[in-house]
Amino acid sequence: METQRLLPGFCSASQIQSIQNPNRTLLPTLPSSHPPPLSLRIPTPKEVSFKTIYYPKLRCRNGLRKAESLIGNGEGLQTGIRRKNLAVFVSGGGSNFRSVHEATLAGAVHGDIVVLVTNKPGCGGAVYARDKGIPVILFPKIKDQPDSLLADDLVSTLRTYNIDFILLAGFLKLIPVELVQAYPRSIINIHPSLLPAFGGKGYYGMKVHKAVIASGASRYSGPTIHYVDEQYDTGRILAQRVVPVHANDTAEELAARVLQKEHQLYVEVAAALCEERIAWRKDGVPLIQSKDNPNHYS
Repeated sequence: METQRLLPGFCSASQIQSIQNPNRTLLPTLPSSHPPPLSLRIPTPKEVSFKTIYYPKLRCRNGLRKAESLIGNGEGLQTGIRRKNLAVFVSGGGSNFRSVHEATLAGAVHGDIVVLVTNKPGCGGAVYARDKGIPVILFPKIKDQPDSLLADDLVSTLRTYNIDFILLAGFLKLIPVELVQAYPRSIINIHPSLLPAFGGKGYYGMKVHKAVIASGASRYSGPTIHYVDEQYDTGRILAQRVVPVHANDTAEELAARVLQKEHQLYVEVAAALCEERIAWRKDGVPLIQSKDNPNHYS
């Protein structure tokens, strides 16, 4: 566990010897508003089971200076959580890909996009990736593209990049079962409607917004981020944002409002993933733990 590596290495032996009052006990403390680490208590059966756990920043009571670094490569100073390696899948312009990438560079997302996967080597997302020095992988297999990969080869290649999470950002191919099984609860997708409405095979891009307006029944739309399973748009919903559908909206106008929310939402969810703030309820529903209040979930 992260804390098992963090606690012994937080204060070095030389620091301990330099303390003026050696009789004082040197212990890391947690803010009183936070629960103790799991190693100090036994969860009840009704509590949610965490795939990953968030731990607040530790500090020494004796007022020692903050440690310059923590044990392990890429450990975060505040949480001890290492930076995550992300793979992004795109088929088009990749505006959500760009938003998340910019957030990683700005420090808003505790991870790095280390590879891009696309079925269209000339798409805007692939061009952007190459410009930024991000490797581009072609999938699925294309006859006239000898470098394109089969499903098993894709899984093997992603493992060489030590991928933690896969973000689908406008990827128009069904994710193969081999990849879903290799990365359980680690692949997410963004869809431009409030699932389960207007989802499934054939519902993507502008087609979704046209269908929302044509239905005449929807007064609200918005993006959904969900986990990926072996079907189109049927995985567990992780987060949604709502935008109004106006009476005289065109599909283009609605799409623009939804896309703005998509960029914001994907960065928020990517940050939660990389900071290990996703909890799974006993009934299999994923929840996002608040960064400011670890006792609050959305």
